[in-house]
Amino acid sequence: MNEIYLDRNENNYGPAPQCIKVLRNADLTKLSGYSKAYQRGVKSILSERLAADFDIPEKRVILGYGAEDILKQVVQCYLSMNEKLMVPAYSWWYYKEIASEVNGINVEYPLLRGDDSFFYDVDSMLRLVKDENPRLLFISSPNNPTGNSISIDDLQYILDRVQDIIVVLDEAYWYHKDNEHARDLVNRFSKLVIIRTFSKYYALAGVRIGYALVGEELEQLMKLSNRYLGYNGLSEEIALAAMDSPDYYDQISAKMEQDKQTYYKELKKFPGFKVFKSDANFILVEIPREIMKPLQKFLKERGLIIKFMNEELLNSHIRITLGTQEENRMLINAMKEYFG
Repeated sequence: MNEIYLDRNENNYGPAPQCIKVLRNADLTKLSGYSKAYQRGVKSILSERLAADFDIPEKRVILGYGAEDILKQVVQCYLSMNEKLMVPAYSWWYYKEIASEVNGINVEYPLLRGDDSFFYDVDSMLRLVKDENPRLLFISSPNNPTGNSISIDDLQYILDRVQDIIVVLDEAYWYHKDNEHARDLVNRFSKLVIIRTFSKYYALAGVRIGYALVGEELEQLMKLSNRYLGYNGLSEEIALAAMDSPDYYDQISAKMEQDKQTYYKELKKFPGFKVFKSDANFILVEIPREIMKPLQKFLKERGLIIKFMNEELLNSHIRITLGTQEENRMLINAMKEYFG
């Protein structure tokens, strides 16, 4: 039985055909040499392209081994022993561990649970910033695992009031083509880092390419992240092929949006299920705790793997990654079978 994995927020549609074409037609002679991009005064062909797309200086675009790598770089660059990192209370488990890698202190700020979605409590966050005086502040939009985003107005309101703090806006799950807000924010706020990845939207998790747009005051991070012999040339060409395939990804995004609406409609029919709206490629669902183990067993026997949460704040919840439309319907039908 082939298992269907809907638990790690990967994009099961796979990358654009043009990405596969790059691999099939790769110039293998390039494997034996370093990048020559430095001859044009840039770090790499991908950072050059991203800088052009976002209309910011190339030196303020940094690349990493996925978004996770860049998160690490920021923390290791700026957080010292006993300094504080603030993260959302409902967030990726690694957010809550990363400060310990440099003997820093983790501080959690609240997200509030609304009727059908979570949202950022801006006033509480700012009060906590004032009380805790953190060195770094993480904001995730959309946030994993709750799926909620922060509005541009709320984000600007926060950034206007924390200009002495380094803010990391993690947009790994950003599923839109709009570059203007990122460019405007990173140009206006000199201690802001905006992180994105090719793993989710572009379905290139295995290639491990993340990038960040960096405020002009963060010279230390730019130097730390610089790779003087270049980046992975083959991976960069795959990433460029993905960027050149907007129609393919627009079609996938439309299918995912349709299936999110189907999930909202169908899952709320099951007894005790509460579905939270999401701006990402996954949805969070609260379910009766007593069915967590039997439901997990039932689905696994049918080759369907979803995330059963086992965290302090989320211990009666499931997170479902959007698969292909066929996979999503298989999961919904299996749940209907479970409930008879």
